[in-house]
Amino acid sequence: MRKRLKQQIDRLRAAGAAYVDVRWYPSEQTEHLMMWNGNLKNASASCESGAGVRVLYKGAWGFSASSDTDNLTALFDKAFDNARIAAECVSIAVRLADKHAVQAEFRSPNKIDPFSISLAEKTAFLKKLDQELNQKGVTQRICELTFMKKQIVYLDSEGSEIEKNIIEVFPSIEVMGVDADGESHLRKYKPHINATTRGWEMLDPGMFSENAQRIVAELNQILLAQTCCKDERSVILLPDIMYLQTHETIGHALELDRILGYELAFAGGSFVKPSDFGMLRYGSAKLTARADATIPNSPGSFGYDDDGVAAQNNLLIDKGILVGAITGRQMVEQANDFAHKIIFNGSSGANRAQSFYRVPIERMTNINIDPGTDGTLDDIISTTEKGIILDGEKSWSIGSNREQFHFATEIGWLVEDGRVTDVVKNATYEGDTVKFYNSLSAVGDHSTWKVCQVDNCGKGQPNQVMQLGHGVPVCRFDNVRIGN
Repeated sequence: MRKRLKQQIDRLRAAGAAYVDVRWYPSEQTEHLMMWNGNLKNASASCESGAGVRVLYKGAWGFSASSDTDNLTALFDKAFDNARIAAECVSIAVRLADKHAVQAEFRSPNKIDPFSISLAEKTAFLKKLDQELNQKGVTQRICELTFMKKQIVYLDSEGSEIEKNIIEVFPSIEVMGVDADGESHLRKYKPHINATTRGWEMLDPGMFSENAQRIVAELNQILLAQTCCKDERSVILLPDIMYLQTHETIGHALELDRILGYELAFAGGSFVKPSDFGMLRYGSAKLTARADATIPNSPGSFGYDDDGVAAQNNLLIDKGILVGAITGRQMVEQANDFAHKIIFNGSSGANRAQSFYRVPIERMTNINIDPGTDGTLDDIISTTEKGIILDGEKSWSIGSNREQFHFATEIGWLVEDGRVTDVVKNATYEGDTVKFYNSLSAVGDHSTWKVCQVDNCGKGQPNQVMQLGHGVPVCRFDNVRIGN
């Protein structure tokens, strides 16, 4: 098959194509199981395969994809025909940043393939989790397992040949209850990523048991809690809400195609302008953020992107100053042209597609906040005069250009004079993105830094759902509006 794909690439190059690449998926498998109140409500599995071809001709892209790989000539010709038609009306000619030709292989770290585990064993695992959650105060309980496995072979006309074998495991548990006023509340748990593996073996029963007891206890505290008051306080965000803050107001805001206006019709743009790089104080000096696709064992670490560019640790915000973006080969050239200067020296290796039948676009890798020097969570609490600790995303609303936000959380703990006092329910917080990050006054040390998985990041038109991670510490922001 690889030989046949190379022959087709060579044929189109000889016919005048400037560039050709193909992503062949011999197999992509997905399995999802959900148990609701002890009943297996969903057990679904899917498998697909196929190839997607991109052709660049006279500054225009053509794309074609098919699950039928018997007639490769027709598949490649369709992509070339689409490029030729597009070239007749192209207004901004596509140019690709330089890259090195690569022959490589990437395998995500895992010991036990989850697709080798029987349905009976998986169901028994969910049943045990459900029993752990079946306690007083819990009216609804949900346990879910999602598994993904894909093999991707990438070839291009510049000499790259890359194979990726990726396995993902996304587990979660959730409990819901009803307070005295008849209002529903929830508390959930999704495991943080450990440093070594992401196979079936990451589903540690002891870890789930411990956290099942915790979220049930916290749910019962929420059910008896007072509603969060409207106030202005220091907000201490734990990783399970800080990851969403990072995702929505740093990650999506710094995708270069958004900055250039390519997402405006669907998912929105960005308040960032090409002239802001190296100039904009995005946050306080305590804020350093990076797109690091090299950390081990995360869905945002994939070896090589779908342009064939190696995954990188790319600095985005350096001590508060905006210095980088999430980029692919095409958009960096356009941004440099628009700015009439060199902003980006090549792609950061962040162009990815959901599957063979979608075109690659700039997608988040692991958008991380560097650990700070302000100590543990207890240390940060002890230096907070009037604050609130928040955890767990409940709902979110973001400005169309990521310039502002409003998040609702699952649980809050008030802090008075360096001590945790009461639990509150329906806690929300809001702010303007740049003002909010410039109020960052404390960043926890490495003991507070956790990598949270995201299995459902949507972007693009037609929509593409991508998986990634966020490594974030505990962070404190001052003078933030909170309420309900």
